Amino acid sequence: MQPTTITVNGRVVDPGMMPAQSLERAVIISIFAWRRAEPDDRLPGSEKNGWWGDTWPDIENDRIGSRFWLLTRDTITPKTLARAKEYVEEALQWLVYVLVADSITVSVQRQGIDTIVISTVITKPDKTTTDIRMVTAWTGLS
Repeated sequence: MQPTTITVNGRVVDPGMMPAQSLERAVIISIFAWRRAEPDDRLPGSEKNGWWGDTWPDIENDRIGSRFWLLTRDTITPKTLARAKEYVEEALQWLVYVLVADSITVSVQRQGIDTIVISTVITKPDKTTTDIRMVTAWTGLS
């Protein structure tokens, strides 16, 4: 299995080490931590997963992570890519709510037959941007 390659503003970040910058670290955790499945989600197994602490959030409906893991047994189709994009946008929306970001642009693309590339561009309140790109994110699910 090929490890996920992560680049931040064009420089490679070791996937075994979290970047020192808190924004990049928060994005990676938000996308790859398993958020609890919603009641109507189709599960790849029998567990809804997620962090138990989300059962009693301080802020209503506040949850950690993404539902990207729900795609574990799916094949890469346009529908799968649309769901992946939706899950990543949902996972990162909290950055806008807490005013860390003005906006977040997510693109999810198929590369070859077994790779999904996730690209996020985060525009901060000072109008600077951070570009985080995760290659082989799909392989990391398997």
